[in-house]
Amino acid sequence: MKHLIAPSLLAADWSKLPEEIELVNQSEADWFHLDVMDGRFVPNITFGMFVIEHLKKIASKPLDVHLMIVEPEKYIETFRNAGADVITVHYEACPHLHRTIQQIKATGAKAGVALNPHTPVSMLEDVIEDIDLVLLMSVNPGFGGQKFIYRTIPRVKQLKDMIAVHNTATLIEIDGGLGMQNIQSCLQAGADVIVAGSSIFGAADPMSTIKRMKRIGSEFPKLT
Repeated sequence: MKHLIAPSLLAADWSKLPEEIELVNQSEADWFHLDVMDGRFVPNITFGMFVIEHLKKIASKPLDVHLMIVEPEKYIETFRNAGADVITVHYEACPHLHRTIQQIKATGAKAGVALNPHTPVSMLEDVIEDIDLVLLMSVNPGFGGQKFIYRTIPRVKQLKDMIAVHNTATLIEIDGGLGMQNIQSCLQAGADVIVAGSSIFGAADPMSTIKRMKRIGSEFPKLT
């Protein structure tokens, strides 16, 4: 499968949001990535289901909703009804993770689980067969524009091995500090979905940047 690009609207210019969304609609990007932050699980507040509901009306590509919130199980159905196609919750925020995964899947959305940089990949061993996507944070969650944590790359390879052992179709998504300088290394390690914010919306030509990101790694071998 060709890797997916998911521009993060956290880095978009919200004073001209309809134009930014249309840019992504017309680009080669695959998903919109939406970071929902509550000021409790992470030290920042962004937007909620009301904004997502309105984004859904003008977005022509799937909405990849990343819930960086406490007690996400209380809001799964609401975010799905607002238009989320993929709903990702944090391992660290879910004391009953398996139940929450099943709750997401019951709505018809794809179920994802995110791991903070310090959380061992091995923590997902018992649920890897139940989830559609694992989101590895390559920065500490809460703010855009941070530097990529290169320890993420061996974590991708470790996760890829786990997925192979369990023979699942689980996607690996990477989020944080990604740009032309490190995307290829992530893809070689086994990543499937690249989330990019500042490196897209801060570029002189965002549409061309997305196109270049889609072309990265078309002929390189996977690392073993």
